[in-house]
Amino acid sequence: MRSMPNSQTTVQQAKGHAGSSTKHESAHKHVSGEAIYVDDMPEPAGTLYAYCGFSPKARGKINKLDLGPVRQAEGVVAVLTADDVPGHLDIGAVFPGEPLLAQGEVEFLGQPIFVVAATSYNAARRAARLAEIKIDSERALITVADALEAESFVRPPHSQQRGDAAKAIKDAPIVLEGEQFIGGQEHFYLEGQVSLAIPAEDRGMMVYSSSQHPAEVQKLVAEVLDVPMNLITVDMRRMGGGFGGKETQAAQWACLAALVASKTGRACKMRLARSDDMSSTGKRHPFYNQFTVGVDEEGLIQGADITVNGHCGYAPDLSDAIVDRAMFHSDNAYYLGNAKITGNRCKTNTVSNTAYRGFGGPKGVILAERMMDDIARRVGKDPLDVRKLNLYTDEGGRNVTHYHQTVEHNILEELIEQLEESSNYRARRAAITEFNQHSPIMKKGLALTPVKFGISFTVQHLNQAGALIHIYTDGSIQVNHGGTEMGQGLHTKVAQIVAAEFGVDIDDVLVTATRTDKVPNTSPTAASSGTDLNGKAAQNAALTIKQRLIDFASEHFGLATSAIKFADGEVQLGAQTMSFAEFSQLAYMNRVSLSSTGYYKTPKIHYDREKAAGRPFFYFAMGASCAEVLVDTLTGEYQLSQVDILHDVGTSLNPAIDIGQIEGAFAQGLGWVTTEELVWNNEGRLLTNNGATYKIPAVNDLPEKFNVELFERANPEDTILNSKAVGEPPFMHGIAVLCAIRDAVSSLADYRVSPELHSPATPEKVLWAVNATRAQAQAEG
Repeated sequence: MRSMPNSQTTVQQAKGHAGSSTKHESAHKHVSGEAIYVDDMPEPAGTLYAYCGFSPKARGKINKLDLGPVRQAEGVVAVLTADDVPGHLDIGAVFPGEPLLAQGEVEFLGQPIFVVAATSYNAARRAARLAEIKIDSERALITVADALEAESFVRPPHSQQRGDAAKAIKDAPIVLEGEQFIGGQEHFYLEGQVSLAIPAEDRGMMVYSSSQHPAEVQKLVAEVLDVPMNLITVDMRRMGGGFGGKETQAAQWACLAALVASKTGRACKMRLARSDDMSSTGKRHPFYNQFTVGVDEEGLIQGADITVNGHCGYAPDLSDAIVDRAMFHSDNAYYLGNAKITGNRCKTNTVSNTAYRGFGGPKGVILAERMMDDIARRVGKDPLDVRKLNLYTDEGGRNVTHYHQTVEHNILEELIEQLEESSNYRARRAAITEFNQHSPIMKKGLALTPVKFGISFTVQHLNQAGALIHIYTDGSIQVNHGGTEMGQGLHTKVAQIVAAEFGVDIDDVLVTATRTDKVPNTSPTAASSGTDLNGKAAQNAALTIKQRLIDFASEHFGLATSAIKFADGEVQLGAQTMSFAEFSQLAYMNRVSLSSTGYYKTPKIHYDREKAAGRPFFYFAMGASCAEVLVDTLTGEYQLSQVDILHDVGTSLNPAIDIGQIEGAFAQGLGWVTTEELVWNNEGRLLTNNGATYKIPAVNDLPEKFNVELFERANPEDTILNSKAVGEPPFMHGIAVLCAIRDAVSSLADYRVSPELHSPATPEKVLWAVNATRAQAQAEG
C-alpha cells in the first residue's frame, strides 16, 4: 500500500491557503443580501404554507379539539393531527418522549397540537387561531425547584467521582457552601425555524431545512412518512445562525412540512413567527447548582461535592449529554482534589430545552469560577492568585480530572501569565482598589478568568465525518462535506484546506450545499467539531486524489514522486510545469479518477459511563479573559469598560475568522451572564418571547477597549493542520464579566464578602446584591 503524501511538507502557499485570513466565502452575499436562505428560495407553483395550533395550557388532558372553524377558514387546504401521521409520531432525538403533534395530552404551553395548510402564510396563521381547544389542566411544574420537589426527571441522575470527597471536605480547615441560579438563553438566530418540502417520485421528498443536522432531519422525516431514508433528501446551503437551536429542533418543522406535502401532493413551506419560535422551541438550559468545597488556609482545594440541576423541560432531547458536559466542566481549569459531581435532569412543563453554544459546559465553568471568587474572599487573597494556585499542573499528580482524564499539553499557567502581563492586571488591580476606596457610589471591578474546554462529542459515534471531492477537467474543484454552514466560516476553512492540498487558489474551490445524497449519515455541526471532523475528511479525500495524480504523473512522465509538486495553480513535473487545469485534463484523458470520498473518525476517545471514567475529549482548548466594569451602586447599572482575551486556537486555519468567532462568542456569553433573561409566569407562559422583552447585547454593551489575541501554538494532537476548535470555548470568556461585577460589589465590604449574584446579572439583581453586601458588611462590623 502506498503511503499518502505528507500534507505538512508538501502543501504550498497559494491565494486563500489554510492559515491565511481569507474572507468568509459568503461575506459579500451576506452584506449585499444576495445570500439565499430557505425562505428566499423560489417556491414551486401551488406551494402551501403550514402553521401550527399551539396548546394554551402547560399541562393537562385534551378535552375538546374542534377544528371545524379552521377547516372552513379562507384559503385552508388541509388540517392534520397526530392521527394523520402514517409512521412514527415520536421524534425524540435520542430518547423517546417528543411527539410530532400532541395526542391526548399536552406537556407545555405552546406545544403543537395540529397543523393547518393554506394558500398563504397569513391565511394559515389566522386559521390556526380559530380552533376551539379545551384542556383539563393539571398542576404544571415550571421551575427546577418544582421538579426537584416532585422528583421529576427526564433521565436518571449520574455521578462522577475521584477519591473520597466527603472525608476531604470534613478534614479541610475551611469549608464553604453555596448555590447558584443560572439563567437559560434564547438562541435568537436571525433566521428562524423554516423548512420547505417538495414531493418527489415514488413517495420521495426533497426537504430544504435550516438545520444543523440534515441527516437527522432525513431520518425523522422518513420515519414520520413511513418510507425508507433513501427516498428523502435534505439540502442545507446556509443558516442565518443556529447556535445549537437547530441541532435537533429544526426536525419537527421539517417533518410537519413533509407531512403536509405528502398528504396533499403539493410543496409545503413552514416558517415560525418569532414569538412562536421563542415559545415553542427549546433554549439553553437554566441550571440550579450547589456546592460544598473544602480548602486549606491558602485557598487550595482539598475536596468538592457539586450538584448540577439542569432545567430540561418536558422531554429528554439532548439533556442527558448536556448535563453530562456541565458535570465534565464543573472543574473548569482547576484540580478539585477529591471530588464528587452529581447531575440531575429535571423534568418540567416547559418547552424541551436543547443544545446551545458550549452545550452544558458553561454551566459547569461558571460554577467553578463562582467557587474561586468565594474562596478568595474567605482567605483574603486576590481571586487571580487563588485561581493560579488551583490550576491543573503536571506536578504532584494534579493533572487528572474527576472523570479520570489526564490533562495533557497543559498551557494554562503560561497563557494566564501572558494575559496577566499584556492586560496590565496587577497595576490595574491596585488602581481599581484605590479608586473604590475614594468613590462611594461608583465602583470598579476586575476579573481574570481562564477556560479549559474539552473538544469532542461526548457521544462517541458522533465523532466521524465524510466528504466528497470532484475535480473537473477545467481544474475547478467541487467539495461536499457533512458539516453545515451557519455563518461560522466552516465552508471557508474547508475550501482553504482543499485549496492548499492541491496548491490552487481558493477561488477554484467551491463548497456546495450540505446534502444527504452526497455524504450520508452525517453528524450534527456542533460541539465545536465542524472543522476538526469535516476538515480532516475533506483533506483525506483530497489526499486520495492527489496520490492518484502523483502516481499517474510519475508513470506518465517517468519522474520520481519527489519531483512532482502542486503549487500556485501549477503542477511542477521535474523541469517542466503545467497548469493545474491542463494537468487535470491530461489525467482525465488517461482515465485517472478525479473523484473521491474521504472519511475521518476522532482517535483516542472513550468514556465508560457506568464507571464514570475515560477520555471523552480528544484535547482541550484553553484561553483566558480579563474584564473591567464600572458599577453604579445606586441603580445596579453597569458599564463594561475593557476586555482583553487571549485564546488558544492551535495553528489558526484562518486568523480573521477565528478572531471573529472569539469576539462573537464573547458577546453571546456576555448576554448570557448579564442581559438575556427568560421569564415564565406561573402558568408556564414565556413572557420574554420577542425582541422587545428579551435583550440581547447591542453594540453599546460591548467594551470601548476590546483586545483579542490568538495564542498560536500548534496543537500537539493530530488535528487538521494542528489547529484547535474555536466555536464554543470562547463563549465562556463572558463569565469574566460576571466575576468583575461581583468584584465591584465586593469592594463595598472591603472584599471580605462574596456577593450573592446569580445570572443573568441584570441591574435589578446587581442592586439586590449591592444592598445585601452592604447589609452583611454592616452586620459583621
